[in-house]
Amino acid sequence: MPRVHLVQSLTEPVIVNMESSQDYVISPNASYQQDIRYIFKPGNWILGSIGIWPVAIRGIGRHAFKIAIVLCNFALAFAIIPCVLHMVYDQKDLNIRLKLFGLLGFCTTAMMKYCVLTIRRPKILRCIEHVKSDWWQVKFNSDREVMLKYATTGRRLSMISATSMYIAGFIYHTVLPFCTEHKVDNQTIRPLVYPTYSKFFKTQASPIYEMVYVAHYLCGYTMYSVTAGSCGLAAIFATHACGQIEVIISRLEDLSRGKSFEQLSDVNQRVALIVKSHVRILRFSAAVQEILQEVCLLEFASSIFTMCLPEYYCIVDWQDSDTVGLTTYFLLFVSFCFNMYILCYIGEQLVQKSGQIGTRCFMIRWYQLPVNSIRSLVLVIAMSSHPIKISAGRMIDLSLATFGNVLKTSLAYLSFLRTLVV
Repeated sequence: MPRVHLVQSLTEPVIVNMESSQDYVISPNASYQQDIRYIFKPGNWILGSIGIWPVAIRGIGRHAFKIAIVLCNFALAFAIIPCVLHMVYDQKDLNIRLKLFGLLGFCTTAMMKYCVLTIRRPKILRCIEHVKSDWWQVKFNSDREVMLKYATTGRRLSMISATSMYIAGFIYHTVLPFCTEHKVDNQTIRPLVYPTYSKFFKTQASPIYEMVYVAHYLCGYTMYSVTAGSCGLAAIFATHACGQIEVIISRLEDLSRGKSFEQLSDVNQRVALIVKSHVRILRFSAAVQEILQEVCLLEFASSIFTMCLPEYYCIVDWQDSDTVGLTTYFLLFVSFCFNMYILCYIGEQLVQKSGQIGTRCFMIRWYQLPVNSIRSLVLVIAMSSHPIKISAGRMIDLSLATFGNVLKTSLAYLSFLRTLVV
C-alpha cells in the first residue's frame, strides 16, 4: 500500500504522497466530487473548449489549451480583418454597412474579452481552486444545502445564457445566410457569414469556400462561447460568494448557542472563525472583481452601442416582411439583453447579501455575549458597511438600475440612428 502522510491545518489537510499521486484525503463533504461536477460542468464545457477552463489532460494533451487559444484567435482575426476591408472598400450600401458594423462591433468586443480572459487565466484558475476548497471543507448538511441552492442559481443562469447565445448564433450562421439572396453582376454566389475583401482570394472556388466557411463557423463559436462563458463564470463565482455569505449569516445567528461550531466552546473562537470566513469571502470577491472588471466594461460598452443595432434590424426586417431576419435579430437582441441582465443581477445580489452581514450582527442576541466578543463584532459591521460590488472597469457599479440605464440608452441611440438613416 502506498504511504500517505497527512498534515492537519486550520483549513484543510495537505497531502504529501510518497509513492502515488492518485491518493487523496477524503473530504468532510461526502458529496464533494458530485457537487464540483454539478457546479462546474457548464463552464467546463463552454470555456474549456476555447482553452480558458482547466481540463485534466495528461501528456502532450496538457498543451491543448494553448492550441485552442491560438486557433480561436486566428479564426477571429481571419473573419474580422477581411470583413473590415470589405465594408470600407467594397460595400457601398448604407443598410448593409450598418449590419456589418454591428457584426464587427460584436466580433471585436468578443475578441477583446477573449484576450482579457486569456491574460486572466491564472487568476481564474486560482478562483476555481478557491471554490473547490470551500466545497471541500463543508461539514454540515445545512451548509451544503445553502451553498447548493445558490450554486443551482448560478448554473441555471449559465445554461440559459449559453442556450440563448448558441441558438441565436446557430440561426445567424446557418439559416440566415442561405435565406438571403446573394447576387453580384446578376450572378448568384454562395453565401458567407462574414463577407471577405475581393482582392484577397476567390472564396467561391472549392475547396477555398469550404475552408473559409468552416473558419467563419469557428469564429462564431468562439464569439458566442466567450460571451456566454464570461457571463456564466461571473454567475458561478458571484453566487458562490452569496452562498458563503449566507453560511456566515447562519453562523452569526447561532453564535450564542454554538451548535454550528464544531468543537468550539469559546465564544471568542467562534467570532474569530466568523471574521476569518468573512475575510476569506472579501479576498475572493476582490479576486473575482479583478478578473471581471475589463470583461464587464466591454460588455457594458458593447451593450450600449450594439444593442440598438439589432433593434434597428428588427424594424427594417419587419418593414421588409423578412421573417427569418426578424426572428434572428430578435433572438440576438434577447440574448444580448439577458447577458447584460445576468451581470447586473449578480451585482445587485452581491450588494444586498454582503450588506446583510452587518444587519444580522445587530439583530442577533449580542447582549448575551461577553463584552470582548461584542467589541469584536464591530469590525464585521464596519466591513459590511462597504458591500461587495462588481463594477465595469471600476467606474460603473453593476446593478438592476444600471441595466435599466443601458436599455434606455440603447433606445435613445436607436432613435438617433433611425433619424440619421431616414
